[in-house]
Amino acid sequence: MADDTTSPRRSKGSGSGLPPRLVRWLEGYRPLPGVPDELFGPDGQAREHWLAFLSELAGYGDNDADGRFGMAARHIRDSGASYRIYGEDGERSWPLDALPLILPQAEWDQIAAGVAQRAQLMEAVLEDVYGPGRLVADGALPAPVVTGSPDFLRVMRGVTPPCGRHLQLYAADLGRGPDGRWWVLEDRAQAPSGAGYALENRLVVSRAYPNLYNGLNVHRLAPFFDSLRRGLAATADRAEPRICLLTPGPFSQTYFEQAHLARYLGFLLVEGDDLVARDGKVWVRTIAGLKRADVILRRVDADFLDPLELNAASRLGVPGLLEVIRAGGVTVLNMPGSGVLESRALMAFLPRLCERLLGEPLKLPNIATWWCGQAAEQAHVEARFDELAIAPAFNSLGEPLCGPRLVADLVPDARAELRARLADRPGDFVGQEVAHLSTMPVLRDGRLEAAPFVLRVFAAWTPEGLKIMPGGFCRTADHPDARAVSMGEGARTADVWVIDDKPVERLTLIASDDDVKVRRILGHLPSRAADNLFWLGRYIERAEATLRLVRALCSSLMDSESSLHGRGETFEALHALLVDWGALAAHTRTGRALDCARHSLHDEAASGSVIHLVRAAKRTASGMRERLSADFWGLLVDLEGDLAGSAEDIHSEAQALEQAENALRHIAGLSGLTQENMNRVAGWRFLDMGRRIERGIDTCQLARALAHDGATIDDLDLLLDLNDSQITYRARYIVGLARTPVRDLVMLDPFNTRSVAFQVAALKEHLSVLPTLREDGIPEAPARILLPLAAELETEDAAGLGADKALSYERALMRLSNAIADRFFLQGASAVPTVKLVGLA
Repeated sequence: MADDTTSPRRSKGSGSGLPPRLVRWLEGYRPLPGVPDELFGPDGQAREHWLAFLSELAGYGDNDADGRFGMAARHIRDSGASYRIYGEDGERSWPLDALPLILPQAEWDQIAAGVAQRAQLMEAVLEDVYGPGRLVADGALPAPVVTGSPDFLRVMRGVTPPCGRHLQLYAADLGRGPDGRWWVLEDRAQAPSGAGYALENRLVVSRAYPNLYNGLNVHRLAPFFDSLRRGLAATADRAEPRICLLTPGPFSQTYFEQAHLARYLGFLLVEGDDLVARDGKVWVRTIAGLKRADVILRRVDADFLDPLELNAASRLGVPGLLEVIRAGGVTVLNMPGSGVLESRALMAFLPRLCERLLGEPLKLPNIATWWCGQAAEQAHVEARFDELAIAPAFNSLGEPLCGPRLVADLVPDARAELRARLADRPGDFVGQEVAHLSTMPVLRDGRLEAAPFVLRVFAAWTPEGLKIMPGGFCRTADHPDARAVSMGEGARTADVWVIDDKPVERLTLIASDDDVKVRRILGHLPSRAADNLFWLGRYIERAEATLRLVRALCSSLMDSESSLHGRGETFEALHALLVDWGALAAHTRTGRALDCARHSLHDEAASGSVIHLVRAAKRTASGMRERLSADFWGLLVDLEGDLAGSAEDIHSEAQALEQAENALRHIAGLSGLTQENMNRVAGWRFLDMGRRIERGIDTCQLARALAHDGATIDDLDLLLDLNDSQITYRARYIVGLARTPVRDLVMLDPFNTRSVAFQVAALKEHLSVLPTLREDGIPEAPARILLPLAAELETEDAAGLGADKALSYERALMRLSNAIADRFFLQGASAVPTVKLVGLA
């Protein structure tokens, strides 16, 4: 392309050869003064790879381009892609920019070589720090730089990693310096995050622009993740190891990413309570007893890993884990203690350490850093106090200085306090040159703008050696200050495209038939996941039952002259049920169905209201996103959204009825996904068991309230309506409503999918398939409750089925629920391995 078509100064007219939309973008684009820009080179010319992308994008047209990324945004919402700001209760939707960061192959090769060298350097430093300690002994590294870090774990000194390596995944945050070279801003070695988000970004953006993605020869990410998975498997001492991803839990700031990564790689997502250290091994508590965990990829900081030896207040770790690591019984990566590499104090010594350990200079330089624990460096920082950024040397100081701060930005009192702290404890601080980030183009409000960005690049050890992800995790600032980027301060994110001049080989990830053994098994479901799925089913079923009561208030009951305009016994029974279920406060007794309906739908303080139950279901589901499809999660989010609002927003029975029916349709969609889209493995069975038990209990309560010996025609009619059995009854019985056939249909009919007998038969089938821990053939506690109940329901005569019988069935189902919890969900010392199960672990 000739110069007159690549220069923005010469592209204003139609002769520029560029699409008019792109010309407008380029004319309005304003790079920040004094910092490099990705779109325009130092000569002021637009770079060819960016022009190729933007020209194609500009040719889409306004509606097409907006529609493409609008679909991508919907995917983010439907999949639940999110992050959490520390201290906030709720999650925020993932903020993805429409444009990727584009890097040509030649430039990427330099980045990859620099990150690979740095990863090797970091591994060598850890080997020495936790091994012979020659760097400190020889004076190459001051002892306080190591021991002053809270991430240095003395208990790991002398421990040889089971796999012979401290790091499995390393990441470096990069920025382009004023001279155009890439600089390392920070090292990530504790538990690097962002790889899962990079994967999600690629999925979304490649779907938005498939032709551009393929036409620009963008390197794929899948081979890197496949290598990462094989690298982790190679660290175990078994041919088919069980790999776990240890998460802090659903309230982690990056929980979605952890769940997404675990699902993509096929890892078991576990929390600390899911694991137990015993007999020199680490075990996963599953519904089939204890199963061995061979490899743990951790996302929990080291200090919280073992409350016995580290932070005693931690509820995130596994008591005794460090002892198992020292015994070589489990591989934990990155190794506890690797976070010492993240201290800013260490950055001041890395150039010399690279020369000493690797025999070559750093290919990617640091930000210039001076550790104030040395007299000359302290004097240098104090002399340039007003022009440097002052930062904690380690990750332990907390407020008011938790990250780099430009002294010139501080108010006088804060400056004076900081100077006093520096003089008092100089070793706690470093001085750094102010890092001005380069900018990249982003599309915001239809305009092309320059945004500062940070690029995180990942390196992983694999069976083929060290590999660099051909892409990464890019964060862009939504403000023009190029000195810092933080997700907590309103940053966004972008995909990263590494493009080649030649077509990129599409490597297949399909293993040969000889490499994979065919399996058809229930799967070793962790106890916590089984517990969550069980209660997810119960919450959804409770919400459905309550919605059916609300619908009855606003529809069939409204049409019943004898019930509302007569004595109103049926309304009283319905009101009593809502109070008993916790959906309605007992004092909400105005005689108006509208008041009962809207409070049952929207009263957040009522534990049985529909909105409370739906939010409980969503919270439960959020703790196991790796096991739920995006469609299921999206429907659950939509259900909550449809119920958003207050009771005062509903002004008529018609409005309440419409809202209840919409919610019931969403729940029907969730039920359909459960029945048609979930594999019939252990997880599905616990989800279905939760619904079956809840439905059986609810039906027993409805029968006691509406099919008692003194029940009216209105009572029986309402019971059939709530049980969704009107059509069946009318087709089966020509005569009118009668107590005995209604009781039989609702309680005992094995062909009615909503009867108690049908729920018990389904539960019996589920329990017969789930694993047992006994080898003596004696039925376990759940079976000892369920089998007699099933036999009684099969032989019961509906004529004698009164309220007492219904109450006994209800209590039996409640005992069954407790027995299932005691057997499958118990998170205590009773979860012991048997000889049979250990042999299979």
